[in-house]
Amino acid sequence: MATESAETADGGLVFHPMDQFIVKPLFGHGEVGMFTITNVTLWLFLAIVAVVLMMVVGTSKRAIVPSRSQSVAELAYGFVYKMVEDVTGKDGLKYFPYIMTLFMFIVFANFLGLIPMSFTTTSHFAVTVVLALSVFLTVTVLGFVKNGAGFLSLFWVSSAPLALRPVLALIELISYFVRPVSHSIRLAGNVMAGHAVIKVFAGFAAIAAISPLSVVAITAMYGLEILVSFIQAYVFTILTCVYLKDALHPHH
Repeated sequence: MATESAETADGGLVFHPMDQFIVKPLFGHGEVGMFTITNVTLWLFLAIVAVVLMMVVGTSKRAIVPSRSQSVAELAYGFVYKMVEDVTGKDGLKYFPYIMTLFMFIVFANFLGLIPMSFTTTSHFAVTVVLALSVFLTVTVLGFVKNGAGFLSLFWVSSAPLALRPVLALIELISYFVRPVSHSIRLAGNVMAGHAVIKVFAGFAAIAAISPLSVVAITAMYGLEILVSFIQAYVFTILTCVYLKDALHPHH
């Protein structure tokens, strides 16, 4: 997250809180193409490296008295495992590696974005949409593979009065296909909003009269963003578990 100070132009305060989300080539200043290595590429790669360092390298020397990295990795493992078991049941535990990977990647991508001068990859819909679509397609395919045509019972509310069932089926169908949209917008929107607010406060810090208040506000927002970074990863993951449960047990 960039934290450049505000600029003054003609005696006025000028800052652009959305500039921190611009995708730029990592090498050179040309246009960004399909295969251009950008700042997004770099920070996505660093998020993957961070996950590998924590979950693979950090636990390679497993001991009865765990190291700090092993303790954190075990806490994360137990947290996600319990989440998957509670929401999806025992049947969903075989998909735990996929959900664990999602959670760890989003957590590290969010936290890396809090480093000054870094780039927050999860603030871009291009990233969150891919994550949401991967969940949507995986769950949909799994639902048909496990249940066949019975997966369609997810849209048929058998407990409702017969006259209302067709209407509810249409609502359930629309709701189902809106899932990847809400799934992706929720993550990107919350991350982007928090970073933009911090940038605004950082801009006001250039004014001497309100600089102390701006610093306090930045500190408070930064602390809140640390919490939001974890909560948004948790929300994305638990919704994935809910969707997985629907695929495994579609009957209302």
